[in-house]
Amino acid sequence: MKIKTISRSADAYVPAANTREAPLSRNMNPELHPFERAREYTRAVNATKLERVFAQPFVGTLGDGHRDGVYAFAKNFSSVNKVATASGDGVIKYWDVTSRDQTFSFKAHYGMCSGLVVSPNQESILSCGVDKTIKLWKINNDSDYNQNYDINNKNETTTSTTGLLKTYLADFSLMALDHHQTDDIFVTAGANINLWDINRNKPISNLSWGADNISSVKFNKTETSIFASTGSDNSLILYDIRTNSPTQKIKTSMRNNAISWNPMEAFIFATANEDQNSYLWDMRYMDKSLNVFKGHVNAVMDVDFSPTGKEIVTGSYDKTLRIFQTNKGHSRDVYHTKRMQHIFITKFSTDSKYIFSGSDDGNVRIWRTKANERSGPKSSKKRAKEEYDEKLKQRYADMPEIRRIARHRHLPLSIKKSTDIKNEQIASIKHREENRRNHSKEGEVPYVPERSKTVVGRVHKQ
Repeated sequence: MKIKTISRSADAYVPAANTREAPLSRNMNPELHPFERAREYTRAVNATKLERVFAQPFVGTLGDGHRDGVYAFAKNFSSVNKVATASGDGVIKYWDVTSRDQTFSFKAHYGMCSGLVVSPNQESILSCGVDKTIKLWKINNDSDYNQNYDINNKNETTTSTTGLLKTYLADFSLMALDHHQTDDIFVTAGANINLWDINRNKPISNLSWGADNISSVKFNKTETSIFASTGSDNSLILYDIRTNSPTQKIKTSMRNNAISWNPMEAFIFATANEDQNSYLWDMRYMDKSLNVFKGHVNAVMDVDFSPTGKEIVTGSYDKTLRIFQTNKGHSRDVYHTKRMQHIFITKFSTDSKYIFSGSDDGNVRIWRTKANERSGPKSSKKRAKEEYDEKLKQRYADMPEIRRIARHRHLPLSIKKSTDIKNEQIASIKHREENRRNHSKEGEVPYVPERSKTVVGRVHKQ
């Protein structure tokens, strides 16, 4: 009787690090591993539980914050750790996020500072306010005019107005502004939409189209000649500075409070709406929204895309932050604290690892984008374990137990009660519409998709 065996030489293998033994080969035949799925499911459950155990999203606040509510925020896109904030008392602060200390502080406006942007050269800040002025401030680190911060006592003393480079005068109170990505032009919003050249004292064009008051305006980050605005007449308008005119306009069921353009897809943008939802739009097809982001129980005040373009963060008057994936309608996570009041500003950091929020309690808070993630160096073994756990959670994400653990959040009692009331109202409205449809002639009560309900009108520029 002959027996054939497979013989391998240990010299043919490369030894593993710090070991002298040859690695063992593994047979991947599933019949030889009958309990593999059971073991993987158990590991996926444990990984999901540990994700919730180690979820600590709140990092801290920037310095001592402001003396009034924070209503404007600007990112420095050339630096991860530099941001600017503006408050209701007209004070602008430029922060070093690493040390959480303010670098510069200016008493910029009389009354609320409503708009703020860091210029593309990263050496100046543009601000606007309800006092009908636009001001250009120098933030170059070589400057020695910052006398407002006592390094020894770590206390705010006086706020400087030196460092002012230029002042532009408008004819009305301003609610927002944004700077072009490359050119020396910027746009302001108020009673009118005005386009300015940074080297001129007067606006170079007026692009207004119908709205009594414009609440927000944003330049596209990729197609830099396009920008969008929202108005008090529930309008959402797109403009093209190449033709020096607006291009199209839609009216929504309620007012939009903020706009954010997707940095990776030039034609996609998101809006924060008064109807407690946020909407994803394609500027090529404005008849309906691409997605509806639900979950808030009060007006959504701000929205921002992550640098990857795959997530958005929303801040609401209900004192919570929500993080959404752009292809899903319900939030991935909800952040809140006991002391945080109505949120007016939410922004991703330029590396997408952190989120900034500004509320009317005067604090600028920093949150982790992933609540259980920790900064700092990781060993290769730790990274491999995290990647393995993430794949397991994705594989078994639809299992009831894992879905329940991953979605559960402890919310304030007021939010939970408001959510229950809202769900009951929505169910009642749907039930009433279904009854009307069943007891009416065919086609008399048409079914309107959820993504089309918010659009009540559309106008093209003649």
